[in-house]
Amino acid sequence: MADPTELMLSDLSNSYADTKVSNTFLRLYVGDSRFDRAFASLHERLNEHFESINDRAETTRHYWAEQSREMIALAKEVTNFLGSLKHAGMQVHLVESYASAIEGCQSWLVRSGGSTIPDEFEQIAITRYEPVFSRPDTEIKLKKSSQRPQLQLIGEGSYAKVFSFIDPDYGIKFAVKRANNDLSERDLHRFQQEFEILKRLRFPYIVEVFKYNAGRNEYLMEFCESTLRKYIKKRNNTLSFSSRKRIALQFLYGVNYIHSEGFLHRDVSLQNVLVKTFDGGAVLVKLSDFGLAKDNNSEYTRTKTEMRGTYRDPLLESFKDYGVRNEIYSIGWVLSYIFRGREALLSQDDAQSQIVRKCTAHDVAHRYGSVRELIGDVEGMEATPPPTDAPA
Repeated sequence: MADPTELMLSDLSNSYADTKVSNTFLRLYVGDSRFDRAFASLHERLNEHFESINDRAETTRHYWAEQSREMIALAKEVTNFLGSLKHAGMQVHLVESYASAIEGCQSWLVRSGGSTIPDEFEQIAITRYEPVFSRPDTEIKLKKSSQRPQLQLIGEGSYAKVFSFIDPDYGIKFAVKRANNDLSERDLHRFQQEFEILKRLRFPYIVEVFKYNAGRNEYLMEFCESTLRKYIKKRNNTLSFSSRKRIALQFLYGVNYIHSEGFLHRDVSLQNVLVKTFDGGAVLVKLSDFGLAKDNNSEYTRTKTEMRGTYRDPLLESFKDYGVRNEIYSIGWVLSYIFRGREALLSQDDAQSQIVRKCTAHDVAHRYGSVRELIGDVEGMEATPPPTDAPA
């Protein structure tokens, strides 16, 4: 059996489906797909009457008969509309200035002969660029600061610059990645594609992005204090084995996730792995810089792609043939640095060196076949952390 309340709401929404409404008002209610047209229509018609009443109050102090009847009907329509929604359990708020204006007009509007605007009438403040209807049960109003925070350059590459700033509304530091002005059309496409890929990848060990600004070709992203290279270099003499192992596993969990989503990073490096630090010494590893990422479902990344990347597999002849085992090679270099803090491949006989050698084997067939397999070996490494071992 159909729900009577749902039928009523459906009829109420459908009654405005064919109503002609200006985009000027529709854009104010884009967050409510069911009643956006209704809210916009009522707002637009209220504004038209309020503007006319304001004008007549300064001239003839007489509001025409037909418009008076329309305004009386509109006031009733607003009251019935809000009442129906309230009956259905939906709380809709009409801003106080408009609710008071409607109530005030009803005191002097008449149906015939036109309406005399009283001498004590006060001009109605017209709201044009903000919604006058809101739903407290589904909305939150955020205060937007008028401050213009200054950007601080924190990184620069061939394709983009990265800045940081503190958002004045939230007191949180964010990063902005902005494409260089001289990028070719193809590289700009890759920059935009990087944002789209990161927007799709939601995982603790992938850097999070928030919004793309097409006018400036930049996007907002979470701020990370350091690259993996800088983080380990600064602490190399004090970083415990167990902390290195946890950092390595976070890095591998991130790469394994992007592989499971059908992507290959193709530029895994110490610069493209970021570290987010927390009080107490804890860290989160974040994979970033997906400008060279290969989507196995996209032809764009398979053709006409020159060889790029920091740790290039010497056995790879063409970038379009790049596969998991080529990615494993780059991973081996990063793991080697995590374990020892030196930019050279490990060559000892311990477990870490054996893992790195298998990642970078000269015979591709002898490398790990998947990151999941590699994770198993890293998880199996034994560690006996001292009592003062800092968390990673």
